Amino acid sequence: MVKITEVSAHSRAKKAGIKEGDILLSINGKEINDVLDYRFYLTEKKIMISVLREGKTLEFKIKKKEYDDIGLDFETPLMDKKHSCENKCVFCFIDQLPKGLRAPLYFKDDDSRLSFLHGNYITLTNLRDKDIDRIIEMHISPVNVSVHTTNPELRVKMMHNKRAGEVLSYLDRLANAGITLSCQIVLCKGLNDGAELERTMSDLERLYPAMQSTSVVPAGLTKFRDGLYRLEPFTPEECRDIIAQVNRFGEECLERHGTRLFYPADEFYIKGGVELPDDEFYEEYSQIENGVGMLTELETEFLAELECLEGNEITSERVVSVATGYAAYDEICRICRRLEAKETKLKVNVYPIKNNFFGEQITVSGLLTYTDMSEQLRGKELGECLLIPASTLRAEGDLFLDEKSPEELSAALGVPVRAVENRGDELCGAILGTI
Repeated sequence: MVKITEVSAHSRAKKAGIKEGDILLSINGKEINDVLDYRFYLTEKKIMISVLREGKTLEFKIKKKEYDDIGLDFETPLMDKKHSCENKCVFCFIDQLPKGLRAPLYFKDDDSRLSFLHGNYITLTNLRDKDIDRIIEMHISPVNVSVHTTNPELRVKMMHNKRAGEVLSYLDRLANAGITLSCQIVLCKGLNDGAELERTMSDLERLYPAMQSTSVVPAGLTKFRDGLYRLEPFTPEECRDIIAQVNRFGEECLERHGTRLFYPADEFYIKGGVELPDDEFYEEYSQIENGVGMLTELETEFLAELECLEGNEITSERVVSVATGYAAYDEICRICRRLEAKETKLKVNVYPIKNNFFGEQITVSGLLTYTDMSEQLRGKELGECLLIPASTLRAEGDLFLDEKSPEELSAALGVPVRAVENRGDELCGAILGTI
């Protein structure tokens, strides 16, 4: 049951007589269960809306343009509860969180609607045939899938879900229906690497052109793994082997299809001591949200912004600081030195923050905490302001993972703190103080 919580003033729904508190039952006879049903069936120009009010079913006719909204709001953006994950993956990051963090951080999302609306990755184990039918009927695309392996038995083992293998057939159904697929492989040492990775890439390539890109990322391992499946981090040599394997396969795909399809995460390059590929390698940066090409894009944007500067635009001495994880440290240093060479009165201190909170295996900037930054930056030369990655904060931009605020970090260090998005132009402007 979908409850209407607000009817906008002067909207078509308001004029038709729909009221706050009504229960939305159907549109043109189609039952409405969530936001996808609602948005799909609302596209008709003539709609008959059925609602339940005080035990009585009422119907309202509305005429509108095809994609016009009618002014209804509901209790949640999805119009029902999020679907939680039914798996117990051996590499699950949420299972590795310490106690005492914000409650939402422990929720395991596996919701196909969020895959379409927000780009979340799903495992398909929450879906049934009727759900796939709906995705195909509504042509919900793209669908982002955490595949990990196309070996059914191994997928069941890795995800601890007896349906994990059988739902792989949904990939073919979606691909055959023209649904775009974006895939992810979380690589675990000794499980789905080596020959199993080769098999998975071959099986996924078969889904081209529906399957448009796949990221290969290492499992994130925190220090809170007591009682969990034993996983070991990849060594630098193993990282280099994985890069070579994925890129060899990617080169073959480039010859066959004109696109690489498969991309190793930046983390493999950094840990393996391998130079990151150039901007052209990543094509459309389709897997950037999975940490693929993120540093290359940052450098490309930063240097493009740098080209627009005439140099020596800063007329008085300026000192600023940038806090980052170890993964991005060398790249941030490199581009900041380029900026300093052009702006001779500028000094940029770049400080790598060791992740004591989650453990030293976690080197990405997005998982840095107030605790580690405040402890490791205390007493350092910070200058006029401290720039931190915006990804260290929740979506609202107000809290770190350990529930402290940027204002508290500012007070602890005695310097203004500014969160900066992972964009080269914004980072350059923030360093210069121009934006």
